[in-house]
Amino acid sequence: MKRLLVKYSSEITLKGLNRRIFEDALIRNIKVSIGKEHTIEKESGRMFIYTASSDLAQKLVKVFGIISVAEAEVVEKEIQDISRAAIEQLKSIVNVRTFKVETKRADKRFPIASMDVSRLVGGEILKNIEGIKVDVHKPDIIVNVEIRDKGYVYTKEYKGVGGLPYKSSGKGILLLSGGIDSPVAGYMLARRGMELTAVYYHSHPYTSERAKEKVIDLAKKLAEYTGSMKLYVVPFTRIQMEIMEKCREDELTIIMRRFMMSIAQEIACRENALALVTGESLGQVASQTLESMYVTNSDITMPVFRPLIGMDKVDIMDVSRKIGTYDTSILPYEDCCTVFVPKHPKTKPKLKDIKNSEQKLSVEELIKEAADGAEIILL
Repeated sequence: MKRLLVKYSSEITLKGLNRRIFEDALIRNIKVSIGKEHTIEKESGRMFIYTASSDLAQKLVKVFGIISVAEAEVVEKEIQDISRAAIEQLKSIVNVRTFKVETKRADKRFPIASMDVSRLVGGEILKNIEGIKVDVHKPDIIVNVEIRDKGYVYTKEYKGVGGLPYKSSGKGILLLSGGIDSPVAGYMLARRGMELTAVYYHSHPYTSERAKEKVIDLAKKLAEYTGSMKLYVVPFTRIQMEIMEKCREDELTIIMRRFMMSIAQEIACRENALALVTGESLGQVASQTLESMYVTNSDITMPVFRPLIGMDKVDIMDVSRKIGTYDTSILPYEDCCTVFVPKHPKTKPKLKDIKNSEQKLSVEELIKEAADGAEIILL
């Protein structure tokens, strides 16, 4: 008999009285990923799924909270049966010259200690497979043995994304552009359990439908990890035109960012979200200087999370490639931030000056109009 053996984050097992809440959230997310028809059992830091499908394993490794998924052979708790399963698995793998046996004895009533199980199983492997050797430092393959209600033997293990179960840490609004940074920021907060609703600012006809589709595709990529995603497409053209007509050109970027944050906060209130999430990295562009971010935040009353704040672009790009958003992010379709860019934007804006400029605008009316006119897409 085979099962998928799911190892989940040690952070969950250390939650004390709240542990069950996090485990139940993880089980719900697993069922969203693979379907409700699969039986799931949990036992001391492990979950067992009654199937051995590699396809399901590949889905599970994208579920936040899971650190690995193994395809385990389930046998009786006898050294002969455990050794036989280990030998069969090693024989099915090509070009294995060295191995190591690692044993975890979760059932302390089992009379043989972990080290002795590894020694006995390793001895049987050496007797039955020619040309193979033990290497405890850098083996070609590790044979894992877990002693629980049964014996679990596996050599094939897939690494998961870890973190905390999605929707276990409140809800936030992700300001999602078509660039590299914001999808990475969303991924990082979702990995810490935050439920995300995304907001994208669309400047029709200055930004094309292809630009909008690009952002939808990025939201779909994130939904591969979260299970679902709600995306608000906010009409932003009128706001940008008003700013261009009535405010100084060098203040365009910072006033535009202030509107974006205020609209996101308005949507957050409607969505019962408690924080905003952006992909800003300190000093990366004019709108991401410390002075600019201070002015941007000044009218926002809820927390603003910037998980990339201390990362450089190379690090962010590496994560983007890892999570599968990079190739979509670099597609050459413009967004509202790249179309309306002043030649010499202010890098050290003064809050008093920006507020004086905004007096020429119907700020509250424009914010409400944009939020009311948003298109909602469920992914």
